[in-house]
Amino acid sequence: MPAPTTSDLIFSDQANHNFSKTLGELKRSTLSIHNRLRSIEEDAKFAQRVQDAYNRPLVANERCGSWYIKPEGKRGSAYFKSTDGHTGVWKFSSRRLNLHLLEVIGLKDGCIIVDSTRRGKRMPDALSKTIPIWCSVINRTLFPDQPQYHELYTPPQVISSTEHIQITALLPSFQANLEALNIPLDSIRRQISKPLRPMWITPDSQITPTSQIFEQFHPIICCTVSRRVIGAEVSEGGYIQGAGDDTENWACGLTPPLFWAHRESLLTTSESNLPDFIHELVELAAQNDQGGMVSSPKAIIPTSILFVARLSALDWLPPNPSSLVIRLLPKSTDQSLWRVSSGQLDVGLGPHKLGSRNLRLALPAILNFVQTCIPQLRDSKNPIRDILVACETGKDLAIGVSLAILCLLFSSDGQLSNDTSVANIDKRFIRSRLGWISTSMPDANPSRATLQSVNSFLMERP
Repeated sequence: MPAPTTSDLIFSDQANHNFSKTLGELKRSTLSIHNRLRSIEEDAKFAQRVQDAYNRPLVANERCGSWYIKPEGKRGSAYFKSTDGHTGVWKFSSRRLNLHLLEVIGLKDGCIIVDSTRRGKRMPDALSKTIPIWCSVINRTLFPDQPQYHELYTPPQVISSTEHIQITALLPSFQANLEALNIPLDSIRRQISKPLRPMWITPDSQITPTSQIFEQFHPIICCTVSRRVIGAEVSEGGYIQGAGDDTENWACGLTPPLFWAHRESLLTTSESNLPDFIHELVELAAQNDQGGMVSSPKAIIPTSILFVARLSALDWLPPNPSSLVIRLLPKSTDQSLWRVSSGQLDVGLGPHKLGSRNLRLALPAILNFVQTCIPQLRDSKNPIRDILVACETGKDLAIGVSLAILCLLFSSDGQLSNDTSVANIDKRFIRSRLGWISTSMPDANPSRATLQSVNSFLMERP
């Protein structure tokens, strides 16, 4: 009779339950806050090593890229989404144009865009596909007479030749989408002297220090900072690939600036005390604005009078009688209570998705409020000089309201207009106005529900 093997072992249901429970507890302990922060610290050292080797500025691809760069070493933020590079749904996003990067790229002859990805992947789709698409579309648009740089460049060890061909076939339509936004490209073209060329670096790459200047192109170095983990996290001694991702599930409100400001204290605090310690840091930061929670209102170009801000910023700013203020509140209130004064509207839309849905019904009252104040905005003797729209994040509902105002109350050159009977408002027209916002506020991130409410209001008007 042959000797029994492990496959012959039979466990009771209770034993199987205990095994599953033990494995779950082991995984949770491995994915601890402590391990995440130490993994981030390790990956940040690699990002710094790449910068030291190639002497280009570090740009964080948000949201997680900022975790891997010390604030004093961060030159800017990019907003390339992996979803825009997912197989079969590739796109050039008119909501995330990232044209603000061209100034840095031109000044420093390229940049290093830092990102990471989850366990098992070699690099995120944002670096392997979304950025290559962006580079090709920018080259085609700004350098039409250099077809050799219109080609799509992707990492061959990650992207198959079939997928590469499929994406290449879509590039002309992506270029047409960018040009349809009617963004003034002459000023953008002056920011860079050469086409763009993506290159890729991972912890598996051999890094040779160089300050080489490429004569034909600006290098866009796509840096994946997390080393690839093939098996389970428990096999890596506490290291977590892509530790800076999914912060809503583990960070307890901690932000990259707070982490780097209190790194040593965080890493020496016990795991059991970390959540309470982080909450204390977050509360203190909110009081002192250390977490980047407050920033100045941002102007929407080419207008000179439309601004967007977070609600929290209004609490820090002194009262400004020169602004027509629209506050979009994360609580539902009756419309009869919205008009606070002749120069302020407090619109209680409700939180998150509810607020986005309620926006559709609130837009007529908001636009009427602004339109009735246009004579004051035009009167040089009147103290009201600009329009300020604020919401909880400064990136969602305020963007939706600003988009509706731009479409109906501003002319194509950014001047205030009193004529709301704009003809031919379609999705292309709305996208072109959204392009103004994307160029002025690269971090704007209106939700799909918010944009649907605005589109419905604008295109269903009588």
